[in-house]
Amino acid sequence: MSTETDPYQEIRDAVRGLCRQFPDDYFRKVDAQRAYPEEFVQALTQAGWMAALIPQDYGGSGLSMAEASVIMEEINRCGGNSGACHGQMYVMNAIVRSGSEEQKRKYLPKIASGELRIQSMGVTEPTTGSDTTQLKATAVRKDGRWVVNGQKVWISRIQHSDMMILLARTTPLAEVKKRSEGLSCFLVDLKSAIGQGLTVRPILNMVNHETNELFFDNLEIPEENLLGPEGQGFKTLLDGLNAERTLIAAECIGDGYWFIDRAARYASDRVVFGRSIGQNQGVQFPIAETYIELEAANLMRWEACKRIDAHQHAGAQANMAKHLAAKASWEAANVCLQTHGGFGFACEYDIERKFRETRLYLVAPISTNMIFSYVAEHILGLPKSY
Repeated sequence: MSTETDPYQEIRDAVRGLCRQFPDDYFRKVDAQRAYPEEFVQALTQAGWMAALIPQDYGGSGLSMAEASVIMEEINRCGGNSGACHGQMYVMNAIVRSGSEEQKRKYLPKIASGELRIQSMGVTEPTTGSDTTQLKATAVRKDGRWVVNGQKVWISRIQHSDMMILLARTTPLAEVKKRSEGLSCFLVDLKSAIGQGLTVRPILNMVNHETNELFFDNLEIPEENLLGPEGQGFKTLLDGLNAERTLIAAECIGDGYWFIDRAARYASDRVVFGRSIGQNQGVQFPIAETYIELEAANLMRWEACKRIDAHQHAGAQANMAKHLAAKASWEAANVCLQTHGGFGFACEYDIERKFRETRLYLVAPISTNMIFSYVAEHILGLPKSY
């Protein structure tokens, strides 16, 4: 899209300007040290970018999903990794859509200013994985409080969050008509919970992505921290998931363009046998093909954004955008690495880092097969497969 017709060019220029303060060697060093890009996230927060989706009435920017997606895209297109901060952009969406007015007034202004970080969703469990309705963590009301017991796994950014949205079963599965009923969402104050009923065990992984296993042992949560109606937590959770998948699609779009730009530049500059390697069709065709696939994925990203901003059902579009973008970005990563040959494995080129980072999104936050199942059942009308 040309700058003359891009309605988001002003946002792109501003985010790129901020990202120039954090060049490749900054993220390379953070990755090597398995550290958290605290300075980068703080700069984004202070500039107001993390408050994009919070309504202006609560201190946020009140931007559209399309505008928010451009922010995430540009961070990755500039060589950064939005995985360190994207939770702050979408997790609070559950409060915006399902929270009481008191909860909105209490939390959203602090989230918008950066005083409060809410970057984590406690959903996935070791024994149930993607089968969310079968989760085993329970919350029982007792003496005006909720008491939580159970376990969670692959919960991101706990160590860099002040609060978490937790999904637990409040009505036994045997007592509900539908599996998705009887689940409730809660706001958990991590600062007071850790060591007082909540134990956190970090999980080292191939990506420098802070994620953890959580153990709940009679953790007490104030009764007023119930988020949304009791027993309707699955629906409350969905308020954040379409936003999550659409924003991650945008991040993958950003990664894809980063890989293609690097591949095309190197193919033009690298001379072997007296000619640019990009002159060889065996090199240029794969780059061109990944660009075509990325552009197609980008169209589905905009369709998902359009539906979300119009308050229309966007489950299919958000899932398809995430799938297409993750797949296109991964293909672009492979092509970029192949184009660079041995140099693609050298840390100083940053390709191997971005290669690892973008691979994550074929698995998380929803796997490819779960997306196929969703489309098969909800779009094609095929029998439910699980």
